[in-house]
Formats: sequence, C-alpha cells, structure tokens
Amino acid sequence: MNALNQAKTALVLGLGSSGQAAARLLCGRGLAVTVVDAQAPDPKVRGFLEALGAVCVAPCGEVLEQAADLAVTSPGIRVDGPWIRGLKARGVPVMSEVELGWLCRGRARVLAVTGSNGKSTLVKLCAEALCRAGLRAVPAGNYGVPVCEAVMAGEWDWLVLEISTFQLETVEQFRPEIGVLLNLFPNHLDRHGTMEAYAGLKARLFARQREGDVALVQEDALPWLPARAGGVGGCRLFGLSERADYRYAAGRIEGLKNGRSVALAGTSFDNEILGVAAAAAAGALEAAGVDPSMLEQAAAAFDRLPHRMQKVREMGGVTFVNDSKATNLAAVSAALRMSRAPVRLIAGGVLKETDVKSVKDLLVKKCAKVYGIGKTAHFLQHEWGAWVPFENCQEMSRAVKTAWREAKAGDTVLLSPGCASFDQYRNFEERGAQFICVVQALETEKARP
Repeated sequence: MNALNQAKTALVLGLGSSGQAAARLLCGRGLAVTVVDAQAPDPKVRGFLEALGAVCVAPCGEVLEQAADLAVTSPGIRVDGPWIRGLKARGVPVMSEVELGWLCRGRARVLAVTGSNGKSTLVKLCAEALCRAGLRAVPAGNYGVPVCEAVMAGEWDWLVLEISTFQLETVEQFRPEIGVLLNLFPNHLDRHGTMEAYAGLKARLFARQREGDVALVQEDALPWLPARAGGVGGCRLFGLSERADYRYAAGRIEGLKNGRSVALAGTSFDNEILGVAAAAAAGALEAAGVDPSMLEQAAAAFDRLPHRMQKVREMGGVTFVNDSKATNLAAVSAALRMSRAPVRLIAGGVLKETDVKSVKDLLVKKCAKVYGIGKTAHFLQHEWGAWVPFENCQEMSRAVKTAWREAKAGDTVLLSPGCASFDQYRNFEERGAQFICVVQALETEKARP
C-alpha cells in the first residue's frame, strides 16, 4: 500500500500551480492539508485553499514544525534544502506532485517525456496525434496543467506528461507505460552538480517500467544511461543514424512496423532538429497503437509553441525570431542550426553551465554578430569575442535596436539567450514578450535607428 492510501494528514510544499493542484486533490480525498511557502501567497489563493479546508502557513521559515503523514513537493523546492531534509529526518514520506497525480490517475495510461530541450513540443505533438485518433488525451506536467489538475478534470485514456529532473528527484513508484528521453545536454548543473547525476535522474523515468512497457531513448543519450535504464525490456532508439529504430531522414520518419513511414515534408518538423522529435513521437505513438497517419496530420497542422523559434516579423528582408525558451547552450546550438545565416544573435542572462565553448563552431559559421544582454553579457563577450563580433548591450531594447540598425536584407535577428532569465525577468515568457514588443515597435526600413 502506498503512503497516500495510509495518510490522514498531508503537507504541501509550495504554493505555485502544482502545489495548489496537489492541495485541492488532497482536500478532495478528505486529508487534513497544510500548505507552506517561503513567500506570502496571493490573498485569493489563500482564501480559495482555506475555503477547501486547507491551512496555509506562508510565509514560512526554514524549519517545518507541522506534523504530517505525507509531504508533496513542488519542483521548485530543493531536495537538499532544509524543508525536505527535515521531513526525511523525521521519517515523513516525500513525493512529487507528479507522483501524487499519477497515483490518482484512474485508468489512464501514461506517455511521459523528459530531456534537456524540446519536451513541450513533443508532448504537444503526441497529445494532438492521440486526440486525432479519437482518444482522450491531455498534456500535463511541466507543459499544460499540473498532473493533479489533469486527473481531477475527468477520465482520460492518456496522460501525456512533460517531466523534469526536478520532479524525478522525488518519484519512487511513478511508472509510465511509454517513456521518452528526448535528448541529454548539460542543463541544471547548478542544481545537480554533474552530468552523471543529471543523467541518473533522467534515467529514473524508466526505473519502474515492467515487461510490455516501452522506453524510447535518443541515440546520442544512450551512453549516459545505466545499462538497465530501459527496465526489463531494454530500450528502443530514435535519431538520425542507421542504428536508430525510428529515424528521421529526408523529410520522413522510417522504421515503423510493416514498412510504414511518416511524411514530414512541408511541416515544421522537416529538419534534423525537430525531425528527431518527430521520430520519438513515431515510436511512442506506435507503442500506443496509433496509426502513423495521425502523426502526419498532427505534424502538418502543428502550431509552434510561443518563444520556441517563433517568427515574430519580417521587415526590410530581416527576419526576427523569438527563441526565448532557449535557456541552455544546447538549445542555442539547435536554434543556430535551424536558422538561415547570417544570424545576429541576442544572448545572455543567468548561465546554467560553465563550458560556453561548445557553440564555437556554430557561432563562427552562422553569426554575423552577437549582442549580449543580462548578467553574463560581459563573461560571454570575454569568451566569445575572440571568435565573433560581440557587443555588450546589457538590455533587450538596446540589443534589438542595434541588431536592426546593423542588419542587412537576408539576416536573421535571433533571440536565443542560452541562459535563464531570472536576472532581468520573471521567466522566459516575459523575456520573449519584451523581445516581441520591441520588435513590433521598430520603425520601417527608412526610419531605422
């Protein structure tokens, strides 16, 4: 029996969207719920939760004195922080909001996606293809709604979940019938320390899989994973090479049963970056019993998510692209590979990794100039300035206007920061929104600044 079935009292850590959803679910199950957060919540949130019977302790200090049979944590709460360390020392079971939702999923099957970059796009694509096949599917987790909110909303055939390492740190029983590791690049090393630790957390997605479950792994990520990362059934590979079970090549996904393939020509997935994501989708959807034509239709109709290689405007022959979601250098690399040269790159913010030389060749090949913003602009200028022209603009408006002034017809002005946004913005969405606002306010060719 799991800890949830035995619990009468629960402590929810964090009052963000996932914490609120967890509190609602637990209150609905009749548990006595206390919610804590380091910051004072919005009065409306506090009032709503207290109306459900929850007790809100916020702001809360480092010491948690509340007794509980179970604790549910949000992704932003560090597992090495005082709250979780204190709870574990007292013997209180700690689970992630993802695991709580999974335990309450009813008959729904789970397709779960983790990886360093591109997870939301893959989750959206798979959910839309499942829906086209007549199945009840909902995207949830880090993309869409919290898992607890999804399971409270109704009965589903499939939960299509985006899962981060922050959530995988605190899962124990979580078992997706289909698990996908989309890619593996240095990311969140400021929290996890090493690539080995980061990869080990990603592999937890597959740790509880059983015979008949499916693990799909991008071919280049395989060497990082433990030998039994795919559970008892091993794993299937997707990628670009001949060894991949599902392979993107020349506008198609090959390797499906009975010689079937998926046509991607004319879609946003017809390139080596998103084509690999489509190969992952082909493998996952085949495992779910969905006809490949549903993936073809979903890819053809796909609307790219905001802040992910989002074309904002073309003016005077110059294309402006918002890729604010690129918060690590692997994402910058992918953006540059997908962009038409010459690129005028806007980059900077809060670095999550220390080796910034990994993009050297692409910077030299693709970039006419880099315009630095935010906390690490000076550092990037020092590291990249020897390879490519670099100007430290510090803030977004100046960077966009300078790039526009210097751009020529055929250039691409690309916001792909390669860094987190928290030095200047609340999140990557706010950063991307400012880029869009500045671009839209630019004058026409004759009135360049």
